[in-house]
Parts: sequence; structure tokens; C-alpha cells
Amino acid sequence: MADAKVIPFDDDRSRSGGGSRPARRRTGAGGRGDGSTAPVSALPGGRLPEPAPEGGAGAQEPQEPPEPSVSPASSASPAPSAGADGGWERRIAGGLAFLRRRVTGDYEVDEFGYDKELTDQVLMSALRPLADTYFRVEVKGIENIPSEGGALIVANHSGTLPLDGLMLQVAVHDHHPAERHLRLLAADLVFHLPVVNELARKAGHTLACAEDAQRLLELGEIVGVMPEGFKGIGKPFGDRYKLQRFGRGGFVSTALRAGAPIVPCSIVGAEEIYPMIGNAKTLARLLGFPYFPITPTFPWLGPLGALPLPTKWTIQFGEPIPTDGYPPEAAEDPMLMFNLTDQVREQIQHTLYKLLVQRRSVFF
Repeated sequence: MADAKVIPFDDDRSRSGGGSRPARRRTGAGGRGDGSTAPVSALPGGRLPEPAPEGGAGAQEPQEPPEPSVSPASSASPAPSAGADGGWERRIAGGLAFLRRRVTGDYEVDEFGYDKELTDQVLMSALRPLADTYFRVEVKGIENIPSEGGALIVANHSGTLPLDGLMLQVAVHDHHPAERHLRLLAADLVFHLPVVNELARKAGHTLACAEDAQRLLELGEIVGVMPEGFKGIGKPFGDRYKLQRFGRGGFVSTALRAGAPIVPCSIVGAEEIYPMIGNAKTLARLLGFPYFPITPTFPWLGPLGALPLPTKWTIQFGEPIPTDGYPPEAAEDPMLMFNLTDQVREQIQHTLYKLLVQRRSVFF
């Protein structure tokens, strides 16, 4: 009686017409023709024993590596969890080291009070979800900001509360290849408010004066200015995206003295976060504010009315206007300052109109 031959379910020989396969084969002292045991293949999911080595040239046939056995209990590899644990451990260790430096005072601030470590690890991390998820800020023309050296970014101002400046700061840092930091020039009121004063200094903001701005530009920093000031941020909703007066061109004079390029910037989406339909001027005077906004939700809904609407934002940086080709006395030329100021303002206004035409919806 012929020897039995066991063919497993996963053996390709049952489909290959009896062709020889050297893998999964056990060799004995003799061939099957002399009554040796027939080759036995493993059941599906099993594993074959290692072949016994034989002496003599050509006695051992090449072997394919055995397929690893995978059981449900061992299917989950510990490597990803270990990596995740390692990531969390590094985060916790970094956080503890950060707190230790805060407690011991082992950190640096510059002459303006700017704390780079606190800004990167805390303030930017807090603002980033607002920019990326809530307002879904789209950034265009980031390549117009130089990778090194000073530059003056001039942007429109709006939104009742100055969230546009903060979103501009996140956009420059997160989207620029060099991860540059924007140093905003802020109004006096910012540095008179408790808590806000300290946070503004730590985040790199400084007083909107020519001396501070020029010093930062000469140090090679990216400086941001919004020349409309309170006239832009506190304008009624009916005047949205209509640029207000840019002052007397002090920012142009500062850029000329430092020889830094001027980068126009247009921000769309901030005008609608708090639609300002009224201004309680009497209450504003009592509180010492330039205006007290009345919106469809504030103050009627209380603290809930202070929640901004989730509009879709676009921030576009225009082509830089060079200033290093002018002589030193150009900073004192009122006609030149007027012309450059008007050029920057017109470029921002034209870009705003273009972005508004391209926008599908306020919220999408």
C-alpha cells in the first residue's frame, strides 16, 4: 500500500500541479521509494521543525525561512505603546524641567521683557488651536517675509478685540520656514491693564514708539504694526474692510532709518468675529476705554456673548517694499513718507478687496 501523503490547506502544491517546493520539506536517510516516512507539512498556522543537517555535498536542499506564527494574544506589538509612552515621558520630563527653570529663575528675557521659552511652550501652544481649528487661518505669501534680518509687517486692524494681532503672530511663527517670531507694537492701553501687561511683554510685544521699533529692526527682528490703531479695531460693522487713516507715516520713517523692507499684510475674517453695531461712549469714558462695543450677543448674553464667531480667516503677505536704497536723510522727507504710506495702504486695501471676492462665505 502506497504511503499516505498529507497536504495542508495552505500548501501551494495542491494548486501547482505537483511541482517540487524545497521549502517546508524534511529529508530522511533515504527517499520515499525505499519506505521512508512521507514528508509531513504543518497544519495551517503551525511551524515546521528545522531540517536536520546532512554531510556530503549537495545533500541538503535550500530551505525557505519559516513563516512566523501569529496568535491573537501576541498580535499586538508592544513597540507602538512603548514609543507612545516614551513620547509622553519626554513631554512630562520637558514640562517638569520647564517648571523647574521657572521656579529657580533659570531663564532669559531680552531688554524688552520678551521670554522666548514661555512664548514657544505656553503662549503659542494656547493660541495655536484658536488659529488652526477655530478660525482655520489660511496663510498666503509667507515667502515674502525674509528668512533673516529685520522687516516691518504692516497690517490692517479690526475685530473689536485685537485677536488679529495674535493670529498674525501665530501665522508668522508656524508657517515661516525659519519659524520667525513677530514682535508686535501695541498701544499704551495694553501696558496699563493688569495681567495683560505682563503677558504682552512676555510674548514680545512692546510700546508702539519709533525708538523701540527701530531698535528691534536693527536687531534683525520681524516687527508688526497696525497703523489704524483704535480707529480700525473699533470701527462699526458697516465700515468693515474699509481702511482707516494710517496716521502720519511714522512706521515708514522707522523702516527708512533701519533700512528694513516693508511687508504689507491683509487680514480677512477678523471683521466678523464681533459685529459691532453700537458703541456705549459714556460707559467707555467711565472705564477709560476708547470704545465700549455693543454686538448682537454682547452684553446681552453676558460672558457667553464674548465668544467670537468662528469665521474663516485668510492672512496674505504682499511683496516687500525695499527701503535700503534711500539715503539717510530720506527719513525726514515728508513727501516721501506720504507716498510710501499711501503705497502700502493702497496695496493692503486692494488685496482685501481681492480676497473678499474670492471668499465663498464668512464661515467657510
